[in-house]
Amino acid sequence: MARMYARKRGKSGSKKPLVQAQWVEYKSEEVERLVVKLAKDGLSIPMIGQVLRDQYGIPSVRIATKKTVLKILNENKITSTIPEDLLNLLKKVVNLHEHMLKHKKDNTSKHGMELLESKIRRLAKYYVKVGRLPKDWRYDAERAKLIIQTAK
Repeated sequence: MARMYARKRGKSGSKKPLVQAQWVEYKSEEVERLVVKLAKDGLSIPMIGQVLRDQYGIPSVRIATKKTVLKILNENKITSTIPEDLLNLLKKVVNLHEHMLKHKKDNTSKHGMELLESKIRRLAKYYVKVGRLPKDWRYDAERAKLIIQTAK
């Protein structure tokens, strides 16, 4: 008998099924339509997976459709120009930058902002290399503010 669940690594998280779950009543086309509908409703990629799991009983989009949520959204031309994880880091650094303008002597937050900016640069370097960002994309605090304002 084949293993039904992946081996759990660490103490948190849920077990993902290794094979197609037989209790899922949706076909791959229906799951793709649900993903597109939820994305048009404004949900983020992790939230789409969570809604599909909790409300529709679909344990994994990748197992159900043989595609990831991001690939489905790319095929339907719904994704944004900036990857979601980078956008979340930019939001965080803009909020921290505003905090630093009010509290100039907060050295702990200053160090945290330096670490966050470093993480943004590393992630942007990866996305430029992969081709998800333009070759001339660089991190800048003012540019980050503009990106966040246009993303809202």
